[in-house]
Amino acid sequence: MPQDDSRQFAPATQRNREPILAVLSEVLPASGLVLEVASGSGEHAVHFAAAFPGLVFQPSDPDPAALASIDAWAAESGLPNLRPAIRLDATARDWPVARAEAVLCINMVHISPWAATEGLIRQAARLLPAGGPLYLYGPYRQGGVPLAPSNAVFDDSLRRRNPKWGLRELEAVAELAAAAGLGEPQVTAMPANNLSVVFRKR
Repeated sequence: MPQDDSRQFAPATQRNREPILAVLSEVLPASGLVLEVASGSGEHAVHFAAAFPGLVFQPSDPDPAALASIDAWAAESGLPNLRPAIRLDATARDWPVARAEAVLCINMVHISPWAATEGLIRQAARLLPAGGPLYLYGPYRQGGVPLAPSNAVFDDSLRRRNPKWGLRELEAVAELAAAAGLGEPQVTAMPANNLSVVFRKR
């Protein structure tokens, strides 16, 4: 790999992108702008933009290294429907996007402070049209469902790295969404004890 190559590689992306794509094919609109929050390496954005040529994908991240990686992957792909990455902090009061037909957020909710989830829900409700989806992916706690041992170990490791991180209660996220004007969550079980969670704007 060339020394000036800014691309980052997230192994989990290779494992989860096809299962996520299968759910997105049932969720995303036929056209319009899809905002991805916390795009990370940018590998998901490239994969999804290639799979949905009728949609325009706007990746974002708060981290400069991630932004460079996203743009490096995008440049290599040459996809015309993938916009340059923008800096976006989910906790910010103002986001640099005025509207989106769909919002995606993969593996952020548990690796960020609760304020990031609050901001994500609030801004998604502002950006989306009626019926527009907010798609979340990752591990969650669910009332009445025993936590998988691997998720319990993961949750413990996250909280040791940062006390503000950790697996969230899906019911708490749903309460935030309802208060912001989003509907009931549609939940799909995914590999490795993850969930796809879709909220639609009422």
